[in-house]
Amino acid sequence: MCSFSFMEQKEGGSAKVTTKVFTFEDKNTKESLTVSIPEVLDPQYGMYVWPCAVVMAQYLWTHRDDLTGRTVLELGAGVSLPGVLAALCGAQVILTDSLDKPLCLENCKRSCDTNGLQNITVLGLSWGEVSPDLLLLPKLDIILGSDVFYDPVDFEDILVTFVCLLRKNPKAQFWTTYQVRWYCCCLTPSFSLWVESVHLTLCFGFFCFYYSLGLALTGLSRCCSAGGT
Repeated sequence: MCSFSFMEQKEGGSAKVTTKVFTFEDKNTKESLTVSIPEVLDPQYGMYVWPCAVVMAQYLWTHRDDLTGRTVLELGAGVSLPGVLAALCGAQVILTDSLDKPLCLENCKRSCDTNGLQNITVLGLSWGEVSPDLLLLPKLDIILGSDVFYDPVDFEDILVTFVCLLRKNPKAQFWTTYQVRWYCCCLTPSFSLWVESVHLTLCFGFFCFYYSLGLALTGLSRCCSAGGT
């Protein structure tokens, strides 16, 4: 389970920062992990913790034993709750967000510093662009995308990016969470455009995406609302 609390606001340079503290617990083993995420008063999407990030982080916490020693890249990381949690669970993590959103990239670094993580790479990576930085990425095991399927305008660019990453890393998995909105019906044709075979399976409240041809796209998605249901 996951719970969170707020810390007092403080000034971070010119930005007003509020730190949200998440505690993940395993009632069976009595293990727990606390992750502190700074949020900035700014209209950009990537400056806050969105509900889907909490769902993804909880999923990663539940599967933390599978993260140790694996290389994980987070697309559209923003405040980076899933990526930071993965790093604290022993993964080698690369956080990415749009190259033209320097404030989001700065907040990725702020999240790392807040949690004492010094060896995480933060990289500007724009969706839909096959850049040298994308091609030079190391071998990846897991690619994360928390609520990256937010705006239908971006769907094709996101798919270009993760298909490129999966072709470069044929054994990697892509895990994503998204909030079901009125336009989510757009996801299936978008996937079909770029993926030769996509299967959508509803099982215990989760949508699972499978990418064929041995490219092992195993996506996680859960319908989540502001209340986290």
